[in-house]
Amino acid sequence: MDAPIYSLRVADVFAALETSPAGLSNEEAQARRALYGQNLLEEQARVSWWSRLRNHAVHPMALLLWGAGILALLVRQPALALVIWALVLANAGFSFWREYRAEQELEALKHLLPSYARIVREGEEQNVPTSDVVPGDVLILAEGDNIAADARVVEEYGLRINNASLTGESMPAHKTAEASFREGISELERPNLIFAGTSVVSGTGRAVVYSTGMLTQFGRIAHLTQVIKEAPSPFQQELVRMTSLISRIAIGVGAVVFTVGILDVGMGIFEAFLLALGIIVAIIPEGLPATITLSLAMAAQRLAHNGVLVKKLAIIETLGNVSLICTDKSGTLTQNQMTVREVWVGLRRLSVSGVGYEPQGRFLPAPSTPEQAGDLESLLQAASLCNNSRLNPPSPEHAGWSSLGDQTEAALRVAALKGGVDEQALMKRYPRQHELPFDARRKRMTTIHRNAQGTFAFVKGAPREVLQLCKSILINGQIQPLDDNIRSEILEANDDYARNALRVLALAQRELPARAAPFTPENVEQELTFLGLLAMLDPPRPEVTEAVKQCRQAGIRLAMITGDYGLTAESLARRVGMLSEANPVILTGAELDQLDDYQLQAALEQEIIFARMAPEHKLRLVAAYQARGEVVVVTGDGVNDAPALRKADVGVSMGIIGTDVAKEAADIVLTDDNFANIANAIGEGRAVYDNLRKFITYIFSSNVPEIMPFLMTAMLRLPLALTVPQILAIDLGTDLVPALALGAEKPEPDIMDRPPRRRTQPLVDNRLLGRAFLWLGMIEAGLCFLGFYAVYHGWLDHFLLRLAPGIRIPPLFTAERYLLAITVYHAGVVAAQVGNVFACRSERNLGKRLGFFSNKFLVVGVVIEIALIFALIYIPDLSRIFNHYPLPGIYWIGLALFAPALYLLEAIRKGLVGFRIISTNHHS
Repeated sequence: MDAPIYSLRVADVFAALETSPAGLSNEEAQARRALYGQNLLEEQARVSWWSRLRNHAVHPMALLLWGAGILALLVRQPALALVIWALVLANAGFSFWREYRAEQELEALKHLLPSYARIVREGEEQNVPTSDVVPGDVLILAEGDNIAADARVVEEYGLRINNASLTGESMPAHKTAEASFREGISELERPNLIFAGTSVVSGTGRAVVYSTGMLTQFGRIAHLTQVIKEAPSPFQQELVRMTSLISRIAIGVGAVVFTVGILDVGMGIFEAFLLALGIIVAIIPEGLPATITLSLAMAAQRLAHNGVLVKKLAIIETLGNVSLICTDKSGTLTQNQMTVREVWVGLRRLSVSGVGYEPQGRFLPAPSTPEQAGDLESLLQAASLCNNSRLNPPSPEHAGWSSLGDQTEAALRVAALKGGVDEQALMKRYPRQHELPFDARRKRMTTIHRNAQGTFAFVKGAPREVLQLCKSILINGQIQPLDDNIRSEILEANDDYARNALRVLALAQRELPARAAPFTPENVEQELTFLGLLAMLDPPRPEVTEAVKQCRQAGIRLAMITGDYGLTAESLARRVGMLSEANPVILTGAELDQLDDYQLQAALEQEIIFARMAPEHKLRLVAAYQARGEVVVVTGDGVNDAPALRKADVGVSMGIIGTDVAKEAADIVLTDDNFANIANAIGEGRAVYDNLRKFITYIFSSNVPEIMPFLMTAMLRLPLALTVPQILAIDLGTDLVPALALGAEKPEPDIMDRPPRRRTQPLVDNRLLGRAFLWLGMIEAGLCFLGFYAVYHGWLDHFLLRLAPGIRIPPLFTAERYLLAITVYHAGVVAAQVGNVFACRSERNLGKRLGFFSNKFLVVGVVIEIALIFALIYIPDLSRIFNHYPLPGIYWIGLALFAPALYLLEAIRKGLVGFRIISTNHHS
């Protein structure tokens, strides 16, 4: 087949594909199936469940903890090793189970192709499984059919195809059997080709299959999606970097302490090694994996309640980095339900309220006279009669109103119902006798109705084509001559509507003479009476405008990438607030092909609308934006969106109208198709990032009072104020639950008022390290050493004995006095951490704005923390294991002041920082 299939005449099409109008024989079909294979998409090989579980157990932080457990075994601490390893396994199991459940809700690549196809074989119509369709088969097409394979149309009667799943174009495409020779357009735009995965909106026809399975346009896009490898998310890269940093710090400090302990302090090797192990264990945040999983899981749970299904937990944190949303138009920003918004009738312009297919709305201003009402009624009756669509009210299968047939005709039917047209009575009054289907050449459709009063033709179509066939017009109930002034007024109204990206249809009627047959376009479509114009659009989803405003307020850019026309896309973008420039650049797919990578990067600095884009174009644009350092969200619902969804940092698919291919390629599925949930998801992603910083700050802060005693002992030969078992009791006991509770914090009130962070901005930066180690940690260490030395040296003995004469305080410089002092130090760390956990709830906001007790998990965690330290001190067996001495009750008065002291100092710092920011902004 040398010439393209679309350029051949019908007879040559059959010859080129070695078939005939009678179809293939069964033997030939079987032979071709053996040659070309079944008409199925190849599914991508999936990673086994055990491999995914293993990956959760051997990521960098997990490997660090496995190593810590091995060190614990080497120093004969098997219980510690088992606790650490149990944390790793529990975290891996939970992460795997959460992702497995999400995958079950979106089971693999579901069959978008129809299960059966109607074809001609051996001269007879047959229903065969879609998988059995082969090149050369003749498809029989009718309204509502899904198309099983790529095919060349050879016969059509008003055939219109919905290509939205492939091209993103909202309007049905009219198909013809004539050869196509036009240059500069893609196969998807050829008027005589139809494609697998699309559907018949209206009309009938026949087509010869020329491609099946992975060789179809559908299969090509599926393959393009499958070959795109998922790169590690910024979050995963950051965890690797942070694990490496923590490992180097821990091992480095441990090595210094080990060396100093042996050379300067004179410790034995085992004692020095145990001391170094204490340092390493203190630095490693053992609870970090569990906190990450908990924070991600709780965010995923909150999102699921709001209609956002997250397939991979790690992707939630990536959402917090998002700086650009590349969104499709039809079905994503719009409702995918054409709606009549404007009417021109009887020299008057009217607006129509209501959106979607629900027949609720009004015509404003309302007709003021019976004659005006009659003009509108005649227009709406014609719209209802010259119509093949059907409206379906809400049902258990469909939550809202839906339609069968052409979206444009459904919009006309809804407008008629809004105007009070009784369709059943109208159909009885004007029974249809004949139809002249829509023809791309005529650009109009006519239905013919006959009753006792006569025979009537109702015509709808492109305004200019219909208007040139009209000789009169209906005004105030009277048929008047259509002069040039009125024609100009009609065309002016049409142009105004078109400039606002409204799709405009004109309606006209004619009472036919008694002997008008045969009903041909030439006999019927002449000397018409013009009734009016109906202008419609696919309305934006009601939540989109506010969501766009929220995203822009959060510093997130939006770019529209659509297969639809540029002016239509620009109008919608302006309507929902996506544009800030008066004249944005509209770049088409053909123009994009002319740009090299350097020119494209320069173009992306402007505000651009991308129109008439193919899947390859969308893929290139996503890659170009990522090369600029943008963290990109791509939204879509069609097969044509799937490659870009897979390439994006975060792919978001619609759950209701989205194709299964798009859902499979996406990371997130909006189960209710609510675009506003993207903004909510970004807020949750930012909250996860914030929560991890809160957790790390909290843990690193306690590392300072844990590490300082060992450093003071190693360098200054001072008494060791904290033992290794006590460090483990803090890290794996008292600190663990409050730290996990920080991972459950909800997004802060101002989280969407901040700009997105850079892709390269680390999770652990100098600001976090300075706040944790040099400020909060030093405050804790200072308070704890104050308590330790006040007890160890007896500075408060005289005062305490006067205040509570009956208390028992061990003598100075005894083993019991030392145990009492280190118990105070340990209890002091826990008490200071109570204040620290509330201070760490936000880097900038105070607890009053967050709500002191809004995080119930945190309150429970603090209660558990206090209960644990009491148990460790006052239960004899535990007290002995952890080197404690029972504290007199009066000691707790001083220890209780540690929490408010630290919180107050941190509140003062936040206040000063906030004042400085406000002053800077004021002066700038």
